[in-house]
Amino acid sequence: MQKKLVVVFVFLITLPIIYVSYSSYRTNSNAKLASTTESAGQLADNAMDKVDRYIADLKRYTILPLYNKDVQRLLDQEGTDWDKNSTVTMFLSYLTHMKEEIAAVYMVDRYGMIFYNHKSGLNEPYPYERLADWKEQTAEAGVAPVLVGTHPIRVNGSDELQVFSIMRSIQSISTLEYIGMIVIDVDARLFEGIVQPLNHVTHGNAVIVDETGRIVYDSDPARLGQDLTGSALLAGATGSSGSFRLKIGGESYIAVYSVSSQTGWKTMVTIPLKELLAPIKQSRNSMLVMTLSILGVALAAAMLISYALTKPLKQTVQLMKQVQRGKLDVWVHVKYNDEIGMLGSHFNRMVSRVRELLDEVAETEKSKQKADLLALQNQINPHFIYNTLESIRMLAELNDDDRVAELTYLLGMLLRYSITRSDEIVTVQQELMHVENYLQLLQIRFPGKISCLILVPESFYSLPIIKLVFQPIVENAVFHGLEKQAGPGMITISAWREQDEIIFSIQDDGVGMSEERLADLILSLTDGKTDKFGIGLRNVNERLRLHYGDNSRLSVYSKLGEGTTIILRI
Repeated sequence: MQKKLVVVFVFLITLPIIYVSYSSYRTNSNAKLASTTESAGQLADNAMDKVDRYIADLKRYTILPLYNKDVQRLLDQEGTDWDKNSTVTMFLSYLTHMKEEIAAVYMVDRYGMIFYNHKSGLNEPYPYERLADWKEQTAEAGVAPVLVGTHPIRVNGSDELQVFSIMRSIQSISTLEYIGMIVIDVDARLFEGIVQPLNHVTHGNAVIVDETGRIVYDSDPARLGQDLTGSALLAGATGSSGSFRLKIGGESYIAVYSVSSQTGWKTMVTIPLKELLAPIKQSRNSMLVMTLSILGVALAAAMLISYALTKPLKQTVQLMKQVQRGKLDVWVHVKYNDEIGMLGSHFNRMVSRVRELLDEVAETEKSKQKADLLALQNQINPHFIYNTLESIRMLAELNDDDRVAELTYLLGMLLRYSITRSDEIVTVQQELMHVENYLQLLQIRFPGKISCLILVPESFYSLPIIKLVFQPIVENAVFHGLEKQAGPGMITISAWREQDEIIFSIQDDGVGMSEERLADLILSLTDGKTDKFGIGLRNVNERLRLHYGDNSRLSVYSKLGEGTTIILRI
C-alpha cells in the first residue's frame, strides 16, 4: 500500500505540474506571438497609411498646373524666353519646397523642353536621359497619375540617388489637348523615417514592395529594386493584411503585412521567432528546474503521508470529490465498524439527505415558477375590455347596424384566446392573428387612425411562443403613443434571426417619450414597481424571463416626437 500510494502521489503531483508548465509555455508563446503580430500589424498599417497619405499629397501636387493659367499658357508656347523660364522655374521651386523629401520637380512643355528645380546638393539630375520613359509611362496612363517605385537616377556626374516618382500628363483646360507633363522625384530615404520605428519595435526587418513585386524600400540599399515575384515572402501575402510563418535560410520567421488599397504597395516585416521567443524559452527552462525540485519534495512527502493513509479512507475521499463535482449517486461500501467505517456510514447518510433536499428544492422551484407564470398571465389589464364594452353600448344606442355584431364577435375571439385556452404555448401565427383581431376592434373605435404592417417571415409562423406577448405591447403603443397624437399612426411588427436568437420588433410612430420617462420605464421593468406605468410591459418581460431564461428580454427605445420601438429577444 505504501509503494502504491507513493507512486500515485508522485504521478498526481508530476502530471499536473508538467501539464501546467507546458500549457503555460504554449499560452505565453501564443500570447507573445499574437501580441507581437497585432502590434506589428498596427505599425505596418500606420506605416502604409503614412506612405499613402504622402503619395496622395504628391498626386494632388501634380494637378496644380491645371489651375495655373500662366503655366498652362507657357507650356503651350514654343521656345523659351525669360518670362517663360522664370515663371515655370518659380512654380517648380514652390512645388520643390512643399515637402522636405522632394528631390526634384520637372515640367515638360508641349514641344519636349524640360524645366526643373531641385534641392541643394543636386547639381544636375540629367532629365533628358529619362524623357522617353516619362512619355511612355504617362501616355499609357492617360490623365491619371503614374507612381513609379524606387529606382536610381544619375546625379552630379556619376553619382546615383534612389528616388520614387509621381508623374502626370498635363492637358489644356480649354482644349483638353496634351500640353506637357509634370514629374516629381522623392528621395527614397523618406521611407527610412517611416519604417525604422517599425524595425525598432518588432526587432525585425521591414520592406516596402510595389504592386509589381519590386522592393521600394529595404534597410539594405543593395536590395532596392529587387524583384520578389515568386518568393515565399510575397506568396504568403495574399489578403489586404495579415500574418503567416515562413522559413528564411533555415530559420523560422513570422511575417506581418499590410497592403495599400490606393497604391497596391505592401509593407512587410519579418520577425525572427528565435529572438522573439527567447525570453519565454528561458522562463520555460526555469520552470522545468522548479518542477524537478517540486517533484523531489513531493516524493519525500508521499513517503511520509502514505503511512497514515488506508484504502477505505482513500475511497471515501475520492467519493467526496465526486460529490463536490455534483455527482450524488455514490455509495461507500463499509466493511469494518471502525472509525473509517463510521465515516463511510455518515457519508452515505449525508449524500442521501442531500439528494432528498435537492429534489425538494427542485420541486419547490418548479411549483413557484408555475405559480409565478400563472399569476403573471392572470394580470390582464381590464382597460381594453371596459373601453370595448363602452364602445358596444354607444354603438348600440346610436346606430342599429352590423358593426355591433362584428365588434361583439371580435371581442369574443379575444376573450376566448386570452382566457379559455389553458395551454400557455401557441404559435407566432396565432399571436399575430390575435393582434389583428385586436386592431380590428380599435379601427372600429378609431376609424382611420391606426394601421398595422406585419413584416414577420412566414417561416417564423410555426414557431412556438408563450401566449399574450404581442397584444399588450401593441395596446401600449396605441394608448400611450398613437392615441395621443392628432393624425393617423402606424404600428409595424417585424422579425429576424440573429444567430440562435429570434428578434421581434413592435414599432410605432407615435408621440414617443422623453429621456427621463424612458429611463423610469426601463427601471420599472426590473424593480417590481408597476403603479406608474401599468403592468403590460413588465408582465411580458417577466414571462419571457421566467419561461425562456434571463437571456431573453424586452428592450425599449423611444424618442420624443418620433415614436417608440419595443424589441423582444427570444
